[in-house]
Amino acid sequence: MISYIKKNQRSVKLALLATVLGLVPIILSAQSFKLSNGEGKLMVTGTSSLHDWEEVAEQKSGTLQVDVTGELPKITTLKFTVEAESLKSGKGAMDKNTYKALNTDSHKQIVFQLSSIKEISPVTSSSNKYKVVANGNLTIAGKTNKIELPFDLTVNGDKAILEGKKGLKMTDYGVEPPKALMGTIKTGDEIEIHYNTIWKK
Repeated sequence: MISYIKKNQRSVKLALLATVLGLVPIILSAQSFKLSNGEGKLMVTGTSSLHDWEEVAEQKSGTLQVDVTGELPKITTLKFTVEAESLKSGKGAMDKNTYKALNTDSHKQIVFQLSSIKEISPVTSSSNKYKVVANGNLTIAGKTNKIELPFDLTVNGDKAILEGKKGLKMTDYGVEPPKALMGTIKTGDEIEIHYNTIWKK
């Protein structure tokens, strides 16, 4: 009876060891990166009846997890967050109108959360650069829509670069395009998000 118990204990230990060893390659193959706030750029551009405009996000954060051991990388995690009131145009009145339109008193952040990867393909001129189309949820002013987010991904050692642009309509998120000077200056509904972001381990 004692030998039987010892044998079972030994079998359980071996099974646990095999499980742990089996997981090690999976854990080691996934590389985790954090969005560097002080490097790269995330910018929103648009038009108005007076002139074109741009706002730069001064506070951004995010996580990216990529497995690069296969023929093509596998992106398992991608999330980035912009603090809405960190969008700056260099013009105080415009920023105030932007925050009012985004209802930043109640909705402090703009967030993208990956749900799946639709497409990924290598860029032939580079050994570590890939064209990606990601499916995900984008939340602006408290409203969440499913979107496709296109970008180029470069993974080089302890650094990853994610760059691209995406067009949106403010009204799709319940945001009324801001107006100024008693409504005489009107902002266009269509905007474009430009991102050239640096991610580090």
